Amino acid sequence: MRAILLWLMMAVPLAAQENKPGAFDYYVMSLSWSPNWCALEGDARRSPQCDADRGHGWILHGLWPQYAQGYPSYCQTLARAPSRQMTAEMADIMGTPGLAWHQWKKHGVCSGLDADAYYALSREAYATVTRPEVFRRLEDPVKLPAKVVEEAFLKANPQLDADMITITCRDGHIQEARVCLSKDLAPVPCGRDVIRDCRRSDALFTPIR
Repeated sequence: MRAILLWLMMAVPLAAQENKPGAFDYYVMSLSWSPNWCALEGDARRSPQCDADRGHGWILHGLWPQYAQGYPSYCQTLARAPSRQMTAEMADIMGTPGLAWHQWKKHGVCSGLDADAYYALSREAYATVTRPEVFRRLEDPVKLPAKVVEEAFLKANPQLDADMITITCRDGHIQEARVCLSKDLAPVPCGRDVIRDCRRSDALFTPIR
């Protein structure tokens, strides 16, 4: 019993460090292919992100603080929540104010930044990666290996190595491109729990409407 109590006493400080704002190792920037998200669930939600006149391609799903393995979320912070104007101003690259709000609530609060600085950093991160133009030129749905999407990003971004980006799939569709960045937004290798590429050879890619 004494040994168990001693172990618990030693474990408390470690647990207390989890979900501490600003205490993380790197960021994962997630870019979502909007037409595929709309096909899978956005149209059913009647999300304004999916309106034909929006023309969204790769949107910023989020900028996520990440540990070497695992990630913090819903951290306790004294930072003030973003205003409606702040979330609305992020809709041009995030699709909707609602997504901007959700990303702050789950991930931004763990960044150690206030909402304004977190959104500014998210916008800066989005600008560091060139989204391959070829995908915006598609006129019809295509099936392609997920590896082709990764190769297109690597060609458009010579600063990236293959271990700094991963492509995910969902329900047979290309879902996201995830790029790993330092706190200063320099490309870094992804952790082993992040670098899990979709291996489909027939992933569906829906064109912009």
